[in-house]
Amino acid sequence: MLAPSDKLTNVEVPLQILLFVDQRPNSKEQIRQIRAFFKERESNYRFELQIIDVGEQPYLAEHFRLVATPTLIKIHPEPRQVLAGSDLVAQLERWWSRWQRSVEEFFLEREETQANLVSADQPNATAVQSVVQSTEILKLADEIFRLKQEREELRSQLQFKDQIIAMLAHDLRNPLTAASIAVETLEIGHKAENQSSRFTPALILQLLNHARSQIRTIDRMITDILQAAKGSSAELHIQPQELDLGVMCREVLDSLHDRSQSKHLAVNSDIPNDLPLVYADSERVRQVFVNILDNAIKYTPSQGKIHVSILHRTTQKVQVSICDSGPGIPEENRDRIFEDHFRLQRDQAQDGYGIGLSLCQRIVRSHYGQIWVDSTPNQGSCFHFTLPVFRMQQ
Repeated sequence: MLAPSDKLTNVEVPLQILLFVDQRPNSKEQIRQIRAFFKERESNYRFELQIIDVGEQPYLAEHFRLVATPTLIKIHPEPRQVLAGSDLVAQLERWWSRWQRSVEEFFLEREETQANLVSADQPNATAVQSVVQSTEILKLADEIFRLKQEREELRSQLQFKDQIIAMLAHDLRNPLTAASIAVETLEIGHKAENQSSRFTPALILQLLNHARSQIRTIDRMITDILQAAKGSSAELHIQPQELDLGVMCREVLDSLHDRSQSKHLAVNSDIPNDLPLVYADSERVRQVFVNILDNAIKYTPSQGKIHVSILHRTTQKVQVSICDSGPGIPEENRDRIFEDHFRLQRDQAQDGYGIGLSLCQRIVRSHYGQIWVDSTPNQGSCFHFTLPVFRMQQ
């Protein structure tokens, strides 16, 4: 780890790289892959890879203005270059030849400078100018590449928002129609002149519950679209308070009862009555429950099973587990499913925006909890997340 007084660059090491990671479980595997990449490409010149934990040295993350981890930064030779995301090895493969050329340019420039200093004759202005021009061209090329990357990111965001708007216009039609039919049916029953034609209290309650369920679906879709419009960098406002997680879980299960029944799913729960209160934002945690349960219902085949359990795992944490008997998640995608806009190839035809699980991850982490998935292909998936136990201040 770097100390505050350590120099980040050393001209004796021509290629110098910083890798910023956090405490997520997959960080060790990312470090191993990146080290293996450099080990396979050892050359005649030395390189230095420094691993920096942003939790232990946040001032360095602030200095380099990091927006995500993991992030790889080439700090020498100039110009500096930043690679970020979960596919760092793939990015390194694309950039490795360019980095080699930048090191060769560095050696060439240093040799030219040393030759000019020791020469008794007047320095060769043309040669110096050529090195300077080459360096400037390299800097300009990197700047052009960076601008192209930004342009592609902006274009991708615009295309995603266009896609979201089109999907929303299509998806809203079904719950709107269902809610309208329920309300119109209630109105017809209320206006019936013949007492025998009026609806029974049980039927009225059923229609009201159906309309309420559809309106909640619409509200959830609008919430998702607003979150997508803000982007993954938007600040999450969390207002934690004491919360009975068991009560909330039962409420969400009741609200989704009609959907699970329509597919004849067996929904079981194991929620102890003596669970401690958690310290969390009720609306945000409700979003996590709804998103994960909604996915479980969507991807579990007809007559499948869903099991929800809550466990007082430690004195500090409560763990929620939501398991289904769906198709499972391929092992290579189990980290990526929490990325913004990511969707499995098989799910492209399914309704959805690819933001639900990334939003869940942001919410859980904002509560200093963890979220992860265990899955077996063709047998189902279990999503787990933890929340802190509420403790009265002494």
